[in-house]
Amino acid sequence: MSGLRWAIGAVLAGGLAAAAEPAKVLADPAAAGPATWRGNEASVTSAAPGALRVETRAGARWPGVEFPAPDGGWNLLPFARVEVGVRNPGREPLTVNLRVDDAVSNRSNRWLSGRAEIPAGGEGVLTARLSATSVRPSRALNLVGMRGAPGENTKIDLAAVTRVLVFLGEPGASRAFEVTRVAALGAVTVVEADRFLPFVDEFGQFIHADWPGKVKGTNDLAARAAAEQADLAANPEPAGRDRFGGWAAGPALAPGKHFRAEKLDGRWWLVDPDGRLFWSFGADCVRAESSTPVTDREAYYAWLPEKESAFGAFLSKGNGAAHGYYERKWGYRTFDFARANLLRKYGDGWAAATVDLAHRRLRSWGLNTVANWSDAAVCAARRTPYTANASFSSKTIAGSEGYWGRFPDPYDPSFREGIRRAMEKQKAAGAVGDPWCIGFFVHNELGWGKETSLSVAALKSPPDQPAKIAMVAAVRQAYGRIGSLNEAWGTGHASWEDFAACTNAPEAAKASSDLEKLYGRIAETYFRVLREEVKKAAPDQMYLGCRFAWVNDLAVKAAAPHCDALSFNKYDYDVGRMKLPEGVDRPVVIGEFHFGALDRGMFHTGLKATENQADRAAKFRAYLESALRHPNLVGAHWFQYRDQATTGRSDGENYQIGLVDICDTPYPETIAAARAVGAEMYALRAGARPAAAPAP
Repeated sequence: MSGLRWAIGAVLAGGLAAAAEPAKVLADPAAAGPATWRGNEASVTSAAPGALRVETRAGARWPGVEFPAPDGGWNLLPFARVEVGVRNPGREPLTVNLRVDDAVSNRSNRWLSGRAEIPAGGEGVLTARLSATSVRPSRALNLVGMRGAPGENTKIDLAAVTRVLVFLGEPGASRAFEVTRVAALGAVTVVEADRFLPFVDEFGQFIHADWPGKVKGTNDLAARAAAEQADLAANPEPAGRDRFGGWAAGPALAPGKHFRAEKLDGRWWLVDPDGRLFWSFGADCVRAESSTPVTDREAYYAWLPEKESAFGAFLSKGNGAAHGYYERKWGYRTFDFARANLLRKYGDGWAAATVDLAHRRLRSWGLNTVANWSDAAVCAARRTPYTANASFSSKTIAGSEGYWGRFPDPYDPSFREGIRRAMEKQKAAGAVGDPWCIGFFVHNELGWGKETSLSVAALKSPPDQPAKIAMVAAVRQAYGRIGSLNEAWGTGHASWEDFAACTNAPEAAKASSDLEKLYGRIAETYFRVLREEVKKAAPDQMYLGCRFAWVNDLAVKAAAPHCDALSFNKYDYDVGRMKLPEGVDRPVVIGEFHFGALDRGMFHTGLKATENQADRAAKFRAYLESALRHPNLVGAHWFQYRDQATTGRSDGENYQIGLVDICDTPYPETIAAARAVGAEMYALRAGARPAAAPAP
């Protein structure tokens, strides 16, 4: 059998259609009485068939229903999750919340939670996970450096769960929902804590569980490499594509030197250098590396190499991290199980072999873009179009904040100099002038905040902050007299010099209109300077924006005139309803999206959870088809090519988000979904056929 067919066969042989999982009914709405539930700012009555109807009060903050446990509480240690079935009888969608408490949750602010949007007239399931894996230690082991740890739940005492709450969050008006079941489900095996460590094997996999596709020895790696080669040979690329992966059978436009964007029949498209319509279906982080810190965690691993061994080359050192346990640690050791497995699988020539394999895989799987954060060697092969990242560091606005750090000061000379240097590096790397380079992103997930945040941040900064100097000058030009500003803003500055020296935030309610205008100035300057320098270096190539994550309409409006395409990292289950601000009609690239599940030995699903690999594949396909239907979207890039390390990268992210796992084995369900989308991608984009019905 070919590689992926063999893998899918192995999955089926692994028994996905297993016997019914263990269950414990926590509350039976069909037989519920006042002793088994309590309404919280809501009336609760029986509703046929077999449900409780919860009608919330207008103006209530967290109205819903509480299901208290019997004396002593529920022992949920043997279970994986709590599920609550919910119906929405109303005409509007409802976001319904779930909370699972122990005796001290209210005092400690620690509980387990879940939520789901229930469509109008529809039903859904709320889930609170009790365990990240099907195995947990018998007591907490204080495992560090991971966003998700194996089996642990340090939030509540699962042996004494006291209540389950189902509620709405500040609904405003009165609303109603129905609860159909409340149960604990899924089996969890408890391993004695003294035997739990180590929990990672020599391949970087979880020791205490098994799953379809788990590598048991080096012979497995060799067998999978051979099987996959046969699969790729049999499935080289979807039919009807040109050399860039564009739509060879579609309209022929004027060729050019580089990629560009055009609107055709109401839909935005990219156009490749051969003049063919192009929709960018890509993967981020197409590279071999997936290292994990090992300092302070040596006991987690059954094997780590000696420095002088063949695998010693994959030992390294890290300094600090954006977040988490290693944030303020310097010189800690790391090891890369992913590259060690590639050496085992492909031998001494693994680096060149994996570059070649990456291109063959992407093309075979229906993808046509090597997206952000990818290995320079993969891009330099010029076999698949790629995006480049011209990010840089420069002086920041002292009063600003953001998840990844402070916002760059676009008025500081280091800002323009930074983008100049970044583009010089892109020229040296060969991306400037390269027809295979789709365009350049600059920065990622900046802290754009609310519509006044950047202007307030500038005014809170020291007097010598260039952004503050520019904002003070703009305010002075607008008001002329300091007294006029004081009257408008409710301040008491003695002079313009006093205003410039002040580092207190103005009263938002009185200054909001001016603060929004000043915010717009900062944002416009940011995008204008970047465009000027990107175009100075690469006049015919695309400037793709800054990969918005948390953003407001003012920032998007400021970006629109300067970006050849806007970019958003959009973690959701569907982007069909994505809206741009009024008056903005630009092409948009989705720079990141992903889904993960916990049925293949990983401890965290990533930002969007799914139930299992089949559900993950279905949501992958549904997301892409919603993107292909959207008239503004010209591409979507999956984050990321390879799973993160089982025990996490330096900031603790250890998400099951790869197209391949830590042992370089493709996830067959997701690859099958990618091939299905790729085969019909251009027909769907052009409106020639409807999207496939979602999987049941």
